[in-house]
Amino acid sequence: MQYREFGNTGINVSLLGFGAMRLPMVNINGDDVVDEDKAIPMIHRAFELGVNYIDTAPGYCNKTSEIAVGKALKGWRDKVYLSTKNPIEDTSGDNWRRRLEDSLKKLDVDYIDFYHMWGINWQTYTERIDVPNGPMEAARKAKEEGLIKHISFSFHDVPESMIKIIDTGNFESVLCQYNLLDRANEEAIAYAKSKGLGIVIMGPVGGGRLGEPSQQIQNLLPGKVRSTAEMALRFVMANPNVSCALSGMSSMDMIEENVQVASLPGALNDEERQIIDQMLEENKRLADLYCTGCNYCMPCPTGVNIPLNFQIMNYHRVYGLTEYAKSQYARIGIDDNMSGGKAEDCTECGTCVPLCPQNLDIIKQLRETAEVLG
Repeated sequence: MQYREFGNTGINVSLLGFGAMRLPMVNINGDDVVDEDKAIPMIHRAFELGVNYIDTAPGYCNKTSEIAVGKALKGWRDKVYLSTKNPIEDTSGDNWRRRLEDSLKKLDVDYIDFYHMWGINWQTYTERIDVPNGPMEAARKAKEEGLIKHISFSFHDVPESMIKIIDTGNFESVLCQYNLLDRANEEAIAYAKSKGLGIVIMGPVGGGRLGEPSQQIQNLLPGKVRSTAEMALRFVMANPNVSCALSGMSSMDMIEENVQVASLPGALNDEERQIIDQMLEENKRLADLYCTGCNYCMPCPTGVNIPLNFQIMNYHRVYGLTEYAKSQYARIGIDDNMSGGKAEDCTECGTCVPLCPQNLDIIKQLRETAEVLG
């Protein structure tokens, strides 16, 4: 296992972290809960192989992840760094403290190493966190008491906001998204490193997208990677600004494979990284040929979410992630963050066609999307 300095904390963390959001589940008396008989040996195996950072949250695994992680930590607490999160539901420091105490109870621990303001953005920080008698004041007090060792934040916003939050000087580490298909935070990650923060990556395998077989992605390093997921992990781990990459591991095989990747003496050399950068730029160019996501074609009179359909189609067409693309297409109009109609709902009225600055044959591409993914 490789280890890296975790910002200015004086801690060295394993390059691979255990994300406890996809632990095996079992139904007991009508409730889905973590299958502790499977999950705890898995976590122990990861620890035995050198993983020393584990991340959970109150809502993971139908609110049972923290309980399982706490049980797995027995006998390992002084060897492993524990991360969990506090959902910022209001401006009350007292309520923030109650949620902290609830996590401490579920985890059955005396302290949490890295305690995150969960999924925040700049507006949340200014309006809910750094306010009189609010969560930031409560966090400083909890740190003074030794209940948390380091104040952290996890992040879902534009990179510019991440930099603003870093510049407050109130945080010691950040948890953010970064992978082969989403490099938006790359410069902000480098900035975080320059400011002495530890950087943990969520979604290095794209939330499952890059776990699907893709010959196009494996061809980034032909003959040197065994799977798309390995390529995705190696890409993230090759970034010297990354301290730790979380993987939501749900089987022993995943643990063994991911640890093997994190134990490679060099994730990628400079030449390999240059090759990948060039090919990713070419892939982006190809994706833009099909749709840049400018939204000028919207709104569609019949409700088809044209840019979303084309974005999903690009997973198939550009990256070869066909099964993932089909699963995402099926969720259009069902998930809250995938609103609108599917390509198959297009009536071919033609309203969108003259609005496209790229002069795409939108009707033809929607028809193709429906045929391939429907």
